Amino acid sequence: MSGEDYRVEDQIEQWRSYLVHRDAIAPTDVDELEGHLRDQIDGLQTSGLSPDEAFLVAVGRIGKIDELSREFAREHSDRLWKQLVADDPQAGARRRNGLALAVGLGVAAALVVKIPALFGLTIEGDPEFYARNLALLILPFLAAYFLIRHRSGIGTVVAVTVPFVAMALVLNLYPFALDGSTLPLAVLHSLVLLWIVTGIAYVDGAWRSDRARMDFIRFTGEWFVYLVLIALGGAVLAALTMGVFSTIGIDAAWFVQEWLIPCGLAGAVVISGWLVEAKQSVIENIAPVLTKLFTPLFTLLLLALIIAGIIQRTVVGDGEIEVFGQRDLLIIFDLVLIVVLGLLLYSLSAHDPTERPGWFERLQLLLVCAALVIDLFVLIAMISRIGEYGASPNKLASLGLNLILLVNLSGAAWLQLRFLRGTTTFGHVERWQTAYIPVYLAWAVVVAVVFPPVFGFQ
Repeated sequence: MSGEDYRVEDQIEQWRSYLVHRDAIAPTDVDELEGHLRDQIDGLQTSGLSPDEAFLVAVGRIGKIDELSREFAREHSDRLWKQLVADDPQAGARRRNGLALAVGLGVAAALVVKIPALFGLTIEGDPEFYARNLALLILPFLAAYFLIRHRSGIGTVVAVTVPFVAMALVLNLYPFALDGSTLPLAVLHSLVLLWIVTGIAYVDGAWRSDRARMDFIRFTGEWFVYLVLIALGGAVLAALTMGVFSTIGIDAAWFVQEWLIPCGLAGAVVISGWLVEAKQSVIENIAPVLTKLFTPLFTLLLLALIIAGIIQRTVVGDGEIEVFGQRDLLIIFDLVLIVVLGLLLYSLSAHDPTERPGWFERLQLLLVCAALVIDLFVLIAMISRIGEYGASPNKLASLGLNLILLVNLSGAAWLQLRFLRGTTTFGHVERWQTAYIPVYLAWAVVVAVVFPPVFGFQ
């Protein structure tokens, strides 16, 4: 396959990603539309056009018969082939309808969060209940937003609903020891599990599609950015509320704690999902800036951690080397690795598939390699701690996660190197990461559902 063919494949992947990302077409119909596009390209190449020229003309032809291609061209007007077709007058109406639905579900989520208070379960008095169930009280409304917007079929609705019900039963019927390790592990991993299940609603059940999975990764990063921005605004509002009322001798802290924060959080989760769709052009401009800002910073952080690990390693027992042996440090390093993986995924989702590799892709390779070294340090320390103190739920959960990260990062480093050398396409780099999402889902199920009874709910 020539370099021009590789570029066309990347353009087709980007075009397909856009179609899956839109509300007006079901992901199950995208394969047929892509097949039509490829047929057009093949026919045009047979008539003597180059692959790039054939792609331009094929998109233009499809744009005349499919309104989604018109919208695709309109919203990505920075490239010539995205300007081949006209505007879609229905886009504004769809955004308005989406806002009304998002506001309604956001208000519903805020009200549901307060329902337990009617039975005497307050955030201040029963934090353990809310820690178990907060995701179960909020995320179903975000999932419902996508299911309604896509007019999803019964199969997709069932595939989303069953895991939510199952996790509600697990978290509330398992006889967890309140001072044990399996409860926080189950809560944390259930959040990962339910977020991925929400992704099934987001892609309208097209979970087997690599492009749909990458769209969900992109959505996750953009959703997080908007949620943080709303949270910062909410923090200012909370501070002003308490400050203003304190000047007249009224303590508003109870209102902020019991109403403003939980209800605001519940509503913000849904509204952020709507913002990703409605303000897509805004976040597409922000995303590359964020990734290019934080990738160098996290690369420097990982390199500093590697140097610190080499300097601080100590010899224990009869000459056995312990690296990063303190429990708290291991937890922090795992968190750093998870954040780095999230940054890597977000930067991949924000990458223009038609762009040739440059300095940023080389920096990404350095980031991944540094993360690999840190992961090896943590694995060595974790195995050492298990050998010395025995296995525990926390240790085994961390060990499993780091082994998964090791394989994930190793494959990412190899494919990134091949991409830089021009022996593979960016699509292969993406597909490696999207193929790993079910692995994290399976591990979350194991830790949340299997670990508690295996370890006696301790």
